[in-house]
Amino acid sequence: MREPYAGPKSTAIATLSRRAWLVGGGSVAVLAALWWMRGDDVQAGPFEISKSDDEWRRLLSPAAYMVLRHHGTERPYSSPLNAEKRAGTFACAGCELPLFSSQTKFESGTGWPSFFRPLPNAVATSNDRLLLVPRTEVHCRRCGGHLGHVFDDGPPPTGRRYCINGVALSFAPGAAPAG
Repeated sequence: MREPYAGPKSTAIATLSRRAWLVGGGSVAVLAALWWMRGDDVQAGPFEISKSDDEWRRLLSPAAYMVLRHHGTERPYSSPLNAEKRAGTFACAGCELPLFSSQTKFESGTGWPSFFRPLPNAVATSNDRLLLVPRTEVHCRRCGGHLGHVFDDGPPPTGRRYCINGVALSFAPGAAPAG
């Protein structure tokens, strides 16, 4: 009596076919993951203020350039603006658009300056899936610079926490605009 599966375990054609399925299936999975991770392309513009990459590099400090133009993140607790308590306005370090009032700043314990509300018509948002977890990116509506992210774990009255990189901001002390 013959064994039901006796004979060669695989042939060259069967092996090639298995490899093609594995490579093809793996490629489809990688392409699907890359498609899912892409966010809305904020850098595409158009923005009121538009500069070449070289112009931004010359205008900004290396840390601000990395955050604003390449979606970097500064180390937590490294920004002096995290401890800023004076009345005033926080603006975009790239174009000086006023973004947040000191009246909306709060201590979140995260290591980055946090606000519960931006000034009117100051920021825009987009989807960010770079870390495989969907997040909402916050950027300057005038120059498109990456500022940080917004989360739904902030204090009243909005329940929002705009977690912003300090190097993406400048601070002007004085009367704080109503926030």
